[in-house]
Amino acid sequence: MFSYRHAFHAGNHADVLKHMVLIATLRHLLQKETALLVLDTHAGAGLYRLDGDYASTSAESADGIARLLASSEPLPALLQDYADTVRAFNRSQGPARVYPGSPFIVQQLLRPQDRLKLCELHPSDARALVGNVAQLEAGRQVQVLIEDGFEAARKFLPPPARRALLLCDPSYEIKSDYERVQGLLQESLRRFPTGVYAIWYPLIARPEAHDLPRRLKALAAKAGKPWLHASLTVKGGKTATGAGRRPGLPASGMFLVNPPYTLEPALRAALPQLARLLAQDQHAGWALESGAA
Repeated sequence: MFSYRHAFHAGNHADVLKHMVLIATLRHLLQKETALLVLDTHAGAGLYRLDGDYASTSAESADGIARLLASSEPLPALLQDYADTVRAFNRSQGPARVYPGSPFIVQQLLRPQDRLKLCELHPSDARALVGNVAQLEAGRQVQVLIEDGFEAARKFLPPPARRALLLCDPSYEIKSDYERVQGLLQESLRRFPTGVYAIWYPLIARPEAHDLPRRLKALAAKAGKPWLHASLTVKGGKTATGAGRRPGLPASGMFLVNPPYTLEPALRAALPQLARLLAQDQHAGWALESGAA
């Protein structure tokens, strides 16, 4: 279970979708003065070097954030905000060398009254996360927990201020992650029905991956909560010959419960252009659906 390292995939198309949605969701939630708790169940290392050994091995950012930053065409507000956020971590105007993970993106946007809880169980990533967060000198605003994020959520929901955003993006390298994501959402909605829940998942050739959105919709409907489901496809899931190993992650999705009402129209304006900019073959595309309470 400790084989996955997000550093190999930092800044790829899945990160673009996930962090674009994360930033837009946070922007909306932070309009209210009341303190907000953000809980990241699988925080990773927090900050990544795109020119380092890990990221340069797979070079996935070249078909992700690098394409977006290199584009000369006007971007929809959602994409522009995300691009500007990444640029803020890179002093030069050239290609991005540093990519902020969810912990650093969130911390940059938070106000003094807000709190960020970061969970990471991978020994190496947890050590890197502790070191990276220490550079922020954020004091008690940011807490790193070296423990299972699926379990840690129970300790913090509901939060004292009754406002929270939970981000859950495990690696899904083990099949049980799909079931645990469902369990996490079910219990979280029972404990704190008004929280905002954002779940990322890979769209791969595994039955559990394709079944997950349907199960999450059922949980939201049972709880009487609105939901929003966005997916981005950049290429087909098979090689040109239909044989051999699969050519990396072809698509991913973001599923939100209690999403901001502003998010769906913003995504509808951004996803077509994003799919076009990041397309790797003729199978590229996007999808967006929602359900009312």
